[in-house]
Amino acid sequence: MKRNTAISDFLLPLQDNQAQAYLTNTLQVADILEWILQQYGEGCKVFLTTFSISEEFLRRLYFIERDLKPLSFRLVLDLKATNKTLKLWPFIAQVIDEVYLADNHSKVLLVINPEDGRRVSVVMSQNLTRGNRYESAIVTTDFDVFATLALQFDDLITNHSVPFNDVFANRLRED
Repeated sequence: MKRNTAISDFLLPLQDNQAQAYLTNTLQVADILEWILQQYGEGCKVFLTTFSISEEFLRRLYFIERDLKPLSFRLVLDLKATNKTLKLWPFIAQVIDEVYLADNHSKVLLVINPEDGRRVSVVMSQNLTRGNRYESAIVTTDFDVFATLALQFDDLITNHSVPFNDVFANRLRED
C-alpha cells in the first residue's frame, strides 16, 4: 500500500459489507490478505491462485504469516511460470504449505476461519507480485460465492494440477 493511504479509504470492514470492490493503483494483494487476517484472527486457512509470484510478495507473506499466524496456505501457480518459480522455490517452501502447478491464469484469494466459519472470497486482477498498475478486485463474504470457488479450487488441485514438489524433484534429478 502506498504511504499516507489507509485500506479503509477503499474497503469497509468485512462485517459491515457483504460485497465491495476497488479499482486502484494503491492496494496490493498482500495488503488485502493482511487486512482480512487482521479481522478474522489466527488459524485461518488461505487459498490462492495466480499466474505468477514474486520475491517481493513472498517477503510480505513471510511477515504476514509470522505476525498473523494463519493455519495453512495452499497456492496454485501457472505452469508457464515454472522457471521463475523454480528460482524462488527455497523461499516459497518456507512460507507456503502446498504449491501446485496448472494451466492457470486466475487470481483468487479465499480465506476461511475454521473455528467460526467466517469466510471471504476475493477475485482480483493482480498476480502475487508488486506493481504500481491499476488493479481491481471484488471482495465478498457471500457464503455461496465462497462455496463455489472453494469447490472449483479443490477440483483444480485434484484433477488439473501437479504438486510443485514433484516438478522440483524432477528438475533436481535432471541437474
